[in-house]
Amino acid sequence: MPRVDPLTRESVPQLADVLEASERRMGFLPNSQLILARRPEILRAFAALAGAIMGPGSRIDPKLRNLVTQMASRASGCGYCMAHTAHTGERVGISAEKEEALWHYETSPLFSPAERAALRVAQGAAQVPNAVGDEDFAELKRHYDEEEIVEIVAAIALFGFLNRFNDTMATEIETSPLEIGKRFLAPRGWSPGKHGR
Repeated sequence: MPRVDPLTRESVPQLADVLEASERRMGFLPNSQLILARRPEILRAFAALAGAIMGPGSRIDPKLRNLVTQMASRASGCGYCMAHTAHTGERVGISAEKEEALWHYETSPLFSPAERAALRVAQGAAQVPNAVGDEDFAELKRHYDEEEIVEIVAAIALFGFLNRFNDTMATEIETSPLEIGKRFLAPRGWSPGKHGR
């Protein structure tokens, strides 16, 4: 049960452009945005920031960006965002095998050294306190230039906002990410918990 109910899209016609863009990108309208819609200026600012980090100007491959945000959400423990990022992983073309091996990225042959470096930083950065060490960052710099690193860390930070917001609000998971969560995450101990119906 969400702690703050999402609005209906009909009740916020002034946000139709933001909500429609999100629905096109994700394949459904997320409840998190319908909760944020209670403060339209926050939703618009969030959409602008997300677009700057993950939009068409992005230099990071969408698959890598998704893996990074999945790892950050998993490390932070937000069940809602875990299901959402796994759902997006399927939409951007991450294979089921790679999805299933994500928690074993350090040893799985499905992950390159560059992906491992980014995932290590995502996992460490999503923890409290932050667990990214100098050696982790040095390895990241072996594979990515400074603009790419800023983008990787910005994506992690963006999901830090989403992880805290949705976990605190107990945002209800929508049908399609819930099904993906059951398929890929439940066998590893995930449940919708407070985000379920």
